[in-house]
Amino acid sequence: MLDRRDEWLYCKDMQSKKIFGIVLAGGEGKRLMPLTEDRAKPAVPFGGHYRLIDFALSNLINSGLTQIVVLTQYKSHSLDRHVSQTWHVSGGLFNSYIASVPAQQRLGKRWFSGSADAILQSLNLIHDEKPDIVVVVGADHVYRMDFSQMIEAHIASGAAATVAAIRQPIGLADQFGVIEVDAATPDRIRDFREKPKDAVGLADAPHEVFASMGNYVFNTEALIEAVLRDGERADSSHDMGGDIIPDFVSRGEAGVYDLKLNDVPGSTDRDCDYWRDVGTIDSFFEAHQDLISALPVFNLYNQKWPIFSQQLNSPPAKFVRDGRGFLGTMIDSIVSLGCVISGAHIERSVLGPWAAIDSGAQVVDSIVFDRVQIKPGATVRRAILDKDVVVAAGAEVGIDRERDRARGFSVTESGITVVGKGVHVHP
Repeated sequence: MLDRRDEWLYCKDMQSKKIFGIVLAGGEGKRLMPLTEDRAKPAVPFGGHYRLIDFALSNLINSGLTQIVVLTQYKSHSLDRHVSQTWHVSGGLFNSYIASVPAQQRLGKRWFSGSADAILQSLNLIHDEKPDIVVVVGADHVYRMDFSQMIEAHIASGAAATVAAIRQPIGLADQFGVIEVDAATPDRIRDFREKPKDAVGLADAPHEVFASMGNYVFNTEALIEAVLRDGERADSSHDMGGDIIPDFVSRGEAGVYDLKLNDVPGSTDRDCDYWRDVGTIDSFFEAHQDLISALPVFNLYNQKWPIFSQQLNSPPAKFVRDGRGFLGTMIDSIVSLGCVISGAHIERSVLGPWAAIDSGAQVVDSIVFDRVQIKPGATVRRAILDKDVVVAAGAEVGIDRERDRARGFSVTESGITVVGKGVHVHP
């Protein structure tokens, strides 16, 4: 453990380093279909007016990074537009930017074959900036994290690469990339295994394991050498977690950073180490449920570490009586700007911008994206409605699973119905 003088010295050392941020935003997001049918996974709306990529970019900006590139690939138009319209580094900082960089085919007529290959094909960006340290993060997780603290720990450890880890129950080890350490050297990775069924618990918490968060800090030259080596391997899947990190582990050069050590300003005991991979419809739905309780598991209202997004030019949400004077109700829900709720019942739901819910309609345990219209007397339960969906008067979504499937809607095993963009749902 560092004493206060050592902490000050390492903080000063970090400030003398040039830090470059890379956000990997090129994944297809097949498990989130149909929400990713027409957009990249990091561009999927979340929590009202946010996009998934906003969490990664907010964490980097709040941590003091001012040079960040977003590597895109699949169906990136809405993502590129969101980054260009929303993310501007202000304050007059010289050479500060957040830039969306599409796949450039710099190594031949081919697209990215994996996250490591994305960095290999984008080494020109690193060569141009000449940073001392590169921070590489995913674009599809919901969490808060002060990366400056992880960078300080990385510098102090002397490791060439450091992997951010979150503690998870050992019973869930087969769902994650699991980091194993020795009790004698708890900050160094002994082994990195993908979804093991025989995971070993941590020395200080045998019921827990370290799960990789998909966030990494690298010494620049070490990262460059690693992706170049990987690019020459015919047997590699060219993945950061599956290939690059195990390469560092085999060389004894990989460290681990426990998210539990990360002290984010404004966080509470309830949400201080929250992290959610929203790669499936079920996890996406559950993450929204984490937002809406009176004491949320993840608090969007932390003003000391805000989650930034596009500032909508929209009026406030409005709740009004319907034409017959009936009052609507809204319980444990998030309602975005521009929404009009007229004599309807909203419960445990999240409404995106400009949603319109009419007289007698019910929206319960649901997620509604931008500009959705739910007409009088319609019912929506345990459902996700993509942008511009119209639910006609008296129509039902999420009530009868087999009927929803027969109408071409996606229904998960747990019973969540997903209606794709622009669909009109008839009675």
